[in-house]
Amino acid sequence: MQNKVVVITGGTSGIGKALAIASLKAGAQVAVCGRKADTLSALEKELANDHLHTYIADVSKEDDCKRFIDQVVATLGKIDILINNAGISMRALFRDADLTVLKQLMDINFWGTVYCTKYALPSLLANKGTVVGVSSIAGYRGLPGRTGYSASKFAMQGFLEALRTENLHTGINVMWVSPGFTASNIRNTALNEDGRAQAETPLDEGKLMSAETVADEILKAVAKRKRTLVLTGQGKLTVMLSKLFPGLLDGLVYNHFRKEPGSPLK
Repeated sequence: MQNKVVVITGGTSGIGKALAIASLKAGAQVAVCGRKADTLSALEKELANDHLHTYIADVSKEDDCKRFIDQVVATLGKIDILINNAGISMRALFRDADLTVLKQLMDINFWGTVYCTKYALPSLLANKGTVVGVSSIAGYRGLPGRTGYSASKFAMQGFLEALRTENLHTGINVMWVSPGFTASNIRNTALNEDGRAQAETPLDEGKLMSAETVADEILKAVAKRKRTLVLTGQGKLTVMLSKLFPGLLDGLVYNHFRKEPGSPLK
């Protein structure tokens, strides 16, 4: 990571922030984008590192993504690693959800990855770099109450797999990471059926894998130029069962999410 330029979308909290901190510690120049100037400013003050560069960008907007990537290349000269981390979740049954909720998830989780990757690709190709998509176990297994989230992560993984195959002989590496349940603010900001943040988490965050651990595992996988990374025992089991016993997993997944506090399945 020494002297590498690492670009992280959605880097002001959760896994993105942990990735920024870990990359800085490893000696990288780090470019982070976020939608709000105040959160970016707070991150700069907290980390107080000259190798941190922040930019305002909404990854659901193509023009913002292009401007962000262009500014990084103009300022830092190149991009070695692009980590498409920006994302949002939801918790609502499809029958109850306004369709704008699903569109918003696709715009951020899927199109944000497409836009940033498109404009970063020339520099990544020139430097034989790495494209990373921070996906989810929901990208392998559709989860009830999270139709838009699962759809966006399936789409991300399909896009990245096709991109990886296209670039087998160009020198760049394309990979995606599927964390299991991670302690972060993604459940607090998850959208309900009306598109409002639910502002609470149904899980005991203290029992989940930390964002710092996830970030460390991601950077190790980047260094090894892995194809995929699935995290947590529960996550690995879910991926395996989805391939071997998908019908059995239907019932197991339904019952698991039905027991969540405030589950829409009740």
